[in-house]
Amino acid sequence: MNTLHLVNWNTGKRKDAIVALGNTNFDIALLQEVSSPVDSWERKLYDRGADVLLLSDRVGLHKFHNVPQDCVPKMDEISVSAPGIISAARVESDFGEPFIVVSVYARWERPHPQTETNWGVGFPDAMAHRAISDLSTFIGSIDPHTHRILIAGDFNLIHGALDSNPLALPARDRSVFERLYALGFEFVGPQHPNGRSASPVPQGLPKNTLNVPTFYTTRQKPETAVNQLDYVFASRGFHKNVRTRALNEPEKWGISDHCQIAIDIDLV
Repeated sequence: MNTLHLVNWNTGKRKDAIVALGNTNFDIALLQEVSSPVDSWERKLYDRGADVLLLSDRVGLHKFHNVPQDCVPKMDEISVSAPGIISAARVESDFGEPFIVVSVYARWERPHPQTETNWGVGFPDAMAHRAISDLSTFIGSIDPHTHRILIAGDFNLIHGALDSNPLALPARDRSVFERLYALGFEFVGPQHPNGRSASPVPQGLPKNTLNVPTFYTTRQKPETAVNQLDYVFASRGFHKNVRTRALNEPEKWGISDHCQIAIDIDLV
């Protein structure tokens, strides 16, 4: 059995983040908020986005170029419904079956200008659903064992949020997790004990939550981070070979406001 080491990380547009990853033992990085999306047409519309990066020579990485939704994709392309929300690649190696990796950045979207609202930031679930629609192109059967897909990213959602949670839209957040499950994906964390939990339990979460902080605000620091916004999913069946851990200890947090998530995949 061979194990691939992946990392998911919202870099917050930190230019030094890519350099920092070069000094790790990760094979592949799934990134969000990189300084510019891969494809030029997206860069004209949005200044940051998702990316997938090869970090070692242990595997081959064949990236799909993003094309606008109204284009018919070629073999090495994927049509996307919004710039910067998704990046996908096929991973091949000499010691396991190929699989698809997808980096998702469900950025916030504001209500229409004529819509009365007190949501100053907006809502993330719409972009999450757009990303799910886009990556669904890799699913060709209701049997999840027919595809091998790993999804990781910054979803800007709070898993398990109570309806009273003031920082979430709980019913809408749940719809994202439910839709991924309906498509044959299992939630693989990270969850405690695979990462440091917040103490006390954050407001708006059940007392038995297993969430681990992956993000801190401008008023916080790694030691006081409380909310999890970053998650990993894998095709049902394939998910049994996937392990995740939030590297959210203060000394391991890194240079971004999001911590790294280590993802180990056993290939047989």
